[in-house]
Amino acid sequence: MITRIGSRTIGFENRPAILGYASVAGKKESEGLLSKFFDRIIYDEYNGKETFEEAESSLQAEALRLALKKSGHRAGELNAVFAGDLLNQCTGSSFGLKDYHIPFLGQYGACSTMAQSLLMAAVFVESGAANLAAGVTSSHFCAAQRQYRFPLEYGEVRTPTAQWTVTGSGCCVVGKGAGKVSIAAATPGRIVDLGVTDPNNMGAAMAPAVGIIEPSAVTSK
Repeated sequence: MITRIGSRTIGFENRPAILGYASVAGKKESEGLLSKFFDRIIYDEYNGKETFEEAESSLQAEALRLALKKSGHRAGELNAVFAGDLLNQCTGSSFGLKDYHIPFLGQYGACSTMAQSLLMAAVFVESGAANLAAGVTSSHFCAAQRQYRFPLEYGEVRTPTAQWTVTGSGCCVVGKGAGKVSIAAATPGRIVDLGVTDPNNMGAAMAPAVGIIEPSAVTSK
């Protein structure tokens, strides 16, 4: 059963479980402290494709494949996949997942897409609209540069506040039953304009969303 907690929090009585999860990352990400936690590292920024955008789509397809494998389920068992990326019209997701033939609902929340996808998957599973659902997201540094800043071929000098978009994809398979991690509640954010006007400094605009967290009324079982 889905319950309302306060003005914006959704509580899940049965706590949908994350039955499988996977992450695929690029070369730069492999050089960081989290590299040992990635399921697969792709060192070729094209991943054998002709464009950066196609490469991003392939990251999503691989993340979903690995998460399904770890969950013990097949793609045909998924009742819905909630997926998004940073490209126009969620093309990275739609082209990346089309061969799976899973009912698809595109999400576009920029850096909140994974949280939004998990929220939607949990709502579907808790309500009975789905027995099994997946949340997927991705981004690609080179594709993001081409869309939001300057194409790499332009050779511009990066500003001191310029952000480095992750090249990678993550996926979680959500369903009923026991799992190491379950989703107890979700709180959608609200729009706040903090007056950040530097178009290169996307991090300054997004970072406060991590720190401004309202107390939750959810208690552990």
